[in-house]
Amino acid sequence: MQFLVESVLMSYLALLLALFLSSLLLPLFNQVSGKQMHVGILFSSLLLPALIALVFVVGCAAGSYPAFYLSSFNPIRVLKGSVASGFRHGWLRSSLVVFQFSISMILIIGTIVIYNQLGYIRSKKIGYDRERVLVLHNTENLDRQIHTFREELLRLPGVAQASISADLPTAGAANLNQRGWFRDATLNAKNIIILTSIYVDESYIPTLGMQIENGRNFSREYRTDSTGIILNETAAKMLGWKDLSDAKLYLPGDSNKPKAFHVIGIVKDFNFSSMHDKIGPMVMHLEQSWGDIAVRFKTNDIPALLGQIQDKWASIAPGLPFSYTFMDNDFNSMYNAEQQTGKLFTTFAVFAIFIACLGLFGLITYAAEQRTKEIGIRKVLGASVGRIVSMLSKEFVRLVGIATLIGFPIAWWVMNKWLESFAYRINIGWWVFVIAGLATLMIALITVSLQAIKAAIANPVKSLKTE
Repeated sequence: MQFLVESVLMSYLALLLALFLSSLLLPLFNQVSGKQMHVGILFSSLLLPALIALVFVVGCAAGSYPAFYLSSFNPIRVLKGSVASGFRHGWLRSSLVVFQFSISMILIIGTIVIYNQLGYIRSKKIGYDRERVLVLHNTENLDRQIHTFREELLRLPGVAQASISADLPTAGAANLNQRGWFRDATLNAKNIIILTSIYVDESYIPTLGMQIENGRNFSREYRTDSTGIILNETAAKMLGWKDLSDAKLYLPGDSNKPKAFHVIGIVKDFNFSSMHDKIGPMVMHLEQSWGDIAVRFKTNDIPALLGQIQDKWASIAPGLPFSYTFMDNDFNSMYNAEQQTGKLFTTFAVFAIFIACLGLFGLITYAAEQRTKEIGIRKVLGASVGRIVSMLSKEFVRLVGIATLIGFPIAWWVMNKWLESFAYRINIGWWVFVIAGLATLMIALITVSLQAIKAAIANPVKSLKTE
């Protein structure tokens, strides 16, 4: 009863401290996770009773082992010192340390993999230049004045190009349409192909820094471009076209009569959705659009440019809200979930390592106390401090090694499953496991060595007097 009461009381004191720390850290957690939780949730009528009940269960579970184990001892065995021998080889404590370091290892590897994948996404060539591009929103409210506004923007000295389109690559694939196209004028269902449609103007490709692989871009000089289309490389390969001299695709027109669209060019593949999706076959149409305006700027004085653009906006659309973003920020926003996951992994990895080190510190402290006389005798017989530290540490290094053998395959499997959600992803290199293993081993060695050195340099006379 004494052991159980002490354990439950300790758990409840921990609950009070946890509630206090949670209240302090909640704003930081909201920032890292992107949530909007408030302190009141910790003291809600549902959560608080559940926490109290959980603490009671944890306290009883933690106190039950020493309570029932110690209460079953034979007094003669206790007086002979056999209890200490039994505790020295406690498999439960060792298993808990192995479990804690395995979790730490998994979180460290997960953190490294997530940030490597995010770095790969930022550095990968995506087929368009997202740097130095300003995206103006709500421009559909300008109606037909949108083209006048674009012309006014092009007159600004800091503006290089401007394009009107609702289908910008950072807008996401959910806004794009897919249509069935036919290879010939018979409109035979056997010859249908599904292409993602993007509606653009003649400035779309140069504004976003895309490259024409074959043929040409749309131009106002060609009236026939109203029925012209541009395919991406994936669509051209799927159709098997290299010569565009007579390349055509068909859609049902009036009275289901075939309407021909001639292919005037092939643009290099670009990611028109996130890296979670593989680049699919795509077709560009030259069509009047009332979407956003992408503005490529060539000045470094961005605040001055924004002021000039806002003045132009106010003169054409007084009273309408002016809204803008930068395309590189829009691109990064497509991976907010991954960035928040990385932050959470980092945070929990730090906490997991800290908790694991507490367990390891407690275990080495207990082991050193159990072997106090042995350490004193070894020092009297000439054992060096380094040898004693090595003797005390090797068992715990073995535990970290076991945790490594358990954590590595689990981390590899979990992170490979996570990477499978990306069409374009990194490979998990062996160096990730080496770094995680060495980092965990160094942390464990530092934790163990601090207490081992303290025990090794203790006065052997005092150690031999210890009961």
